Amino acid sequence: MIENRAEQKEALETLLEFNVRLVKNMNIIVKELSGERLEDTGAFLEDILQAMNWEIQVYNGTMELLNENKVRMDKDMFNEKIEALNGAIASKNDAQLAEKFTEIIPVFEALGEAAKEVTAE
Repeated sequence: MIENRAEQKEALETLLEFNVRLVKNMNIIVKELSGERLEDTGAFLEDILQAMNWEIQVYNGTMELLNENKVRMDKDMFNEKIEALNGAIASKNDAQLAEKFTEIIPVFEALGEAAKEVTAE
C-alpha cells in the first residue's frame, strides 16, 4: 500500500496517463476476441493484462484516497469484475473473454474518472 497522500496522488496522476490508452486497447481487444483475431492478439492481450494488473495495484494502494469524502469506486464490484475476467482468462474462450472485457471496461473508465477527480482537488 502506498503510505502517504502525496505518493498516492502521484500514483493516480501516473495512472491517468496510462488509463486512457488502456481503455482504448481494451476496446480493441474486444473486437479482436470477437472474431477479428490477429497474429499478435495473444501478445496484445498479455500486454493489456499487465497494464490492468498495474492499474489494479495502484487502485489497491490508493483506495483510501480515491474514496475519501465519498465513494468513487466500489471495491466489491471492482473485485467481482476482476474475478469474472480471471475466470474467462482461465477458460481461454475468446467469446467469453470479449464479454468480460466489455463488462470491465466501464470499471476502468470509472477508475480513470475517479483518479481525475481526486488529482484535481
